[in-house]
Amino acid sequence: GSASARRMLTTALRGTGLDFGEAVALLDEASQELRFNRELLSTTLENISQGISVVDAEMRMVSWNRRYLEMFDYPNGLVYVGRPIADLIRYNAERGECGPGEVEEHVAKRLRHMRAGTAHVFQRKRADGSVLEMRGQQLPGGGFVTTFTDVSDYKKVELALLEANETLEQRVAQRTAELSAALEAQEFARYEAQSANQSKSRFLAAASHDLLQPLNAARLFTSALRHQPTLDAESAQLAERIDTAFRVAEDLLESLLETSRLDAGKYQPEPADIAVAELIEPLVQQFSLLAQRRGLEFRVVPSRAVIRSDPHLLRRILQNFCTNALRYTRKGRIVLGVRHVGDDARIELWDTGPGIADEQLQRIFDEFHRVDGASPWGEQGLGLGLSICERIARILNHQLRVRSWPGHGSCFAIQVPRVRIRARDEASEPRRSMLAGDLRPQHVLCLDNEPSILEGMASLLTRWGMSCDLAANRTEALDALLRRRPDLILIDFHIGSGPDGIEVLGELLKHCNPSPPAALITADASPELKQRARALGLPVLLKPVRPAALRALLSSFARRSGGPAPVLDETSKVDPAISEATGVD
Repeated sequence: GSASARRMLTTALRGTGLDFGEAVALLDEASQELRFNRELLSTTLENISQGISVVDAEMRMVSWNRRYLEMFDYPNGLVYVGRPIADLIRYNAERGECGPGEVEEHVAKRLRHMRAGTAHVFQRKRADGSVLEMRGQQLPGGGFVTTFTDVSDYKKVELALLEANETLEQRVAQRTAELSAALEAQEFARYEAQSANQSKSRFLAAASHDLLQPLNAARLFTSALRHQPTLDAESAQLAERIDTAFRVAEDLLESLLETSRLDAGKYQPEPADIAVAELIEPLVQQFSLLAQRRGLEFRVVPSRAVIRSDPHLLRRILQNFCTNALRYTRKGRIVLGVRHVGDDARIELWDTGPGIADEQLQRIFDEFHRVDGASPWGEQGLGLGLSICERIARILNHQLRVRSWPGHGSCFAIQVPRVRIRARDEASEPRRSMLAGDLRPQHVLCLDNEPSILEGMASLLTRWGMSCDLAANRTEALDALLRRRPDLILIDFHIGSGPDGIEVLGELLKHCNPSPPAALITADASPELKQRARALGLPVLLKPVRPAALRALLSSFARRSGGPAPVLDETSKVDPAISEATGVD
């Protein structure tokens, strides 16, 4: 009782210097502080979101909070101080809170962990779908504390993230598959397009030979017919119209084939340093006579400039410029000249034609586009010339320019790199015309597997005062050559299923000493054949052969007949005079 407590306190205070009242005051103060801390701890435990349960070393309940009771929905009176924790574990196991298995096994397992002081963290999904996270930790001096946290919202977010990630992965996989399929389809389409383009090129190459053969024969016949001295005026006019019709068909076919070759990348530029005067002079020879007939002044401004380009391809562009100018200019002049622009040279062709409206300037390079207004000379363009020029300029990496003043004229130009060296003296000296009628009687051996072409060639050469032998194969050609040595050999490249024309020519020349000059006639315009012929020193005439080009070739051979003939070997080069006269390499 109080007497015993007083007696014990008096005994404890002996020798301390404290009286009884002071000791009581100290005890009251300590008691109040302890009570405050206990109330603070209790309030804290009651207001946290986690459930807490504490057992002593004997595995009996000593403390818990309200959240713990709410989580497990314990009935009133089930939990009290000193209640064995085994009873609560058993109660929860019977309700399925511990998962599947025997109830007593769950009780024994959890008691072992708590007695051993094994720290643990695990999550349990409950029957209502919520998820509890339980963390257990041993207390100093024995006992065990366990916290219970409802992590349902966290698990939902985690699940949503997992699902989103899986969905994203599926979408990425699906998109990747779609892109792969699209790339495969694109690659397949590209392959199909390439195959179709190659097939088209092969077809056009084959068709060109078959189509150009009869066209070549027809033009030779019409040219021979026009040279008949007994031809009356009406028949001469009819022959002229027939020849014009064939020429239009030839131009259309050649334009289509050239467009196909350009699109297929068949042209490989061979740039070289060339004097502008040498480049332009063949154009003067080609177009000045027609300009004179139409009452137009065709003027060339002299230039000593040297440029860097592929002469054949660049000349093709300038030929188109001149053709268009002569086609649409009724009166006035056509001027061809060069203007220096920085490190470049701009070759310009001016005309006094009808001009081109501004809204059509961007379309004149489209395929088959024709400007408004008919030619005053009754010529009808195909709408492919400028399209071909644009493709060639792109291959050469040259810039095309066009300016026009409706009602006054136009200026077409192409800008090319200029070489900063002095042009050769002879570059500015005009060459003697190679289209003059200075042909000497010659004996020509013609080899072609098309009888109609041989007949047309014989008719034309005979009208020009030449004799000729005709051969349809290698055997006939050799027999004719052994009977009489020719002054010139004209040989087709495709002469049947055996050796080609170049190989046959090599065999024929073995029987000639000295060897006569020769020229290759073919509808094959491939760069490979041109390179092969150039390496052997063979000039090439493309079918259908223009009579003017053939006449220029024969004229060139006639003027140099006193000198040595070219030798068919790998080091010979094409005579520049022949190259310029025929317009081929």
